[in-house]
Amino acid sequence: MLWIEITAGLVVFLTIWGWIPRDEWWVRGCDFPRLQIIAVGLIVLLLLAGWPAPWDGWRIGLLLLLVMALAYQLRMVLPYTRIWRRQVLDAVNPAPEASISILVSNVLTPNRKYHLLIDLIREKQPDVVLTLETDSHWQQALQVIEPDYPYRVPVPLDNLYGMHLYSRLPLLEPEVKFLLSPEIPSIHTRLRLRNGKVIRLYCLHPKPPSPTEAPDSTLRDAELLMVGRHIENTSDTTIVCGDLNDVAWSRTTRLFQRISGLLDPRVGRKFINTFHANYPPLRWALDHVFHTNDFSLISADRMPHVGSDHFPVMTRLHFDPAMEQFQHELEADAADEQEASDKIAEGRQQAHEEEPAHQQQAPGK
Repeated sequence: MLWIEITAGLVVFLTIWGWIPRDEWWVRGCDFPRLQIIAVGLIVLLLLAGWPAPWDGWRIGLLLLLVMALAYQLRMVLPYTRIWRRQVLDAVNPAPEASISILVSNVLTPNRKYHLLIDLIREKQPDVVLTLETDSHWQQALQVIEPDYPYRVPVPLDNLYGMHLYSRLPLLEPEVKFLLSPEIPSIHTRLRLRNGKVIRLYCLHPKPPSPTEAPDSTLRDAELLMVGRHIENTSDTTIVCGDLNDVAWSRTTRLFQRISGLLDPRVGRKFINTFHANYPPLRWALDHVFHTNDFSLISADRMPHVGSDHFPVMTRLHFDPAMEQFQHELEADAADEQEASDKIAEGRQQAHEEEPAHQQQAPGK
């Protein structure tokens, strides 16, 4: 009985711990394993409720706390199941000239199974390929796809944050930006669909809060919200994609959606858990595609293993301005705007304080 109570208490503790408004990795890490916490909590709930022991105040209280913790955890993840209302509607008779397919793949820099990703690209024929963690070795290996992708933005880096953008569709004025850190690039570009419509595309890969990467989530959150604020201040048709090193149900990602107004095609459908590819019990969705409400969804699917710790994800969207009257943007209130401004200011301050340490190793801008 003791181990059941301890485990139940741990589920309650991790749930409450995740509410703390702190950026340290040992707090923000509680955002990730909600599905695992739910699985453990449900097992413990059944054992605790069915244990043949007297019901005293402690046991009743623990049971009630466990039920409340599970209710909260379920509320965070249920939007990514079929029982929830969809944010993005299915495309009806999508026209090829108004459609775009995007393959996002964090390749894992030491991974040398280049052929798996190349074969996948040749099989699926996406319009746009975004690779993350790609260095000069990956750039050389992927030269074989370049004849099919005449528009490219290469950013080979050896620090696990290189990225390469390959496109069949014309890229207009692409830029590589280092928003907060000279180590972390992002790609900002306009892209012309086959029907002539020009859209904006943002490709991101911020650092995760972890003991081996960043001690807190401040720069990650600020980078995401800076992009969200930029989108908020334009009326352009937009897609944001990449490995955001954050889960869709985190406070920051949900705030980003409200600030930017972008929609998540997974809501009302499925999780599309992409990490960790090698450990099925420990998976969550880190690779994302968000878009404005003038797109409908053709498909969004996790792709086969390519030797990385991430599965690739492929999303097909259809540009249809008529969808705007059926798909409503999420709206930010004054508190959201203030929170976003505070987080951006904190990120800029931290970046300014860290800048001297990076001056000797900053990649060229």
